[in-house]
Amino acid sequence: MDRGLWITWYDLPDDGREAYLSWLHENYIPEILKRPGFLWGAHYAEVEKKIRSAVTTHTEDPAVPAGSRYMLLFGADNADVFGDPLPSAINAGLPEGSRKILATRIGERVNIMAEYGRVEGPEAKTYQAGMMLANCIQLGTYNTAWQNEEELLAYYTQGRLPHMRVMPGCVRTRKLVSVAGWAKHGVLYEFTSLEARNQNFVGHGDARMKAWSERMVPRLTHAPGSANLALRIWPPASS
Repeated sequence: MDRGLWITWYDLPDDGREAYLSWLHENYIPEILKRPGFLWGAHYAEVEKKIRSAVTTHTEDPAVPAGSRYMLLFGADNADVFGDPLPSAINAGLPEGSRKILATRIGERVNIMAEYGRVEGPEAKTYQAGMMLANCIQLGTYNTAWQNEEELLAYYTQGRLPHMRVMPGCVRTRKLVSVAGWAKHGVLYEFTSLEARNQNFVGHGDARMKAWSERMVPRLTHAPGSANLALRIWPPASS
């Protein structure tokens, strides 16, 4: 199983963007995927969310890099795969030309996360891409006071994840905890398309979940741009 994730958020300047994307998709990702334990790589570009929560709080810590336009994710057997060598060491060991290209990233932020819970949605039974993340994802990453964490676990296990199991358009939902990086918690939703997400990922399921969400959401402090809604640009999205 692909229980380990290396996630990088960043922005890019307009100048040189297409050259960077070509290099990333044709050279960098294929080379990274040759490493033992790496199972897949996927690159996403953020889209504007149709629905934004007025009560979502984002960190104002200036030490937290604020990039969010692009998300590069690698999946591995487990998070320990990213411990030797570390992602930072992998990038530092690249040829000088590749390091210069990587240096064009703006506001780069990294989390190494471990999956501790998963449910499959209705679309999983016809999904043909195996472990590869779906065409459309929504990734929330955040922190909360430790006093909230037991209820947060219950909220997802008893409410949100069962709701996603029956939501049309949902392929999978993964709950994540951090091994390294600013955000301690994460939730990764996978959808067949942006249209399916926008049509179905609304509301809270029932009155109990609505009240629970209204109580929990203000207790979370999100990473910049979270929750990130994005479409896969590599490998090209499947039809």
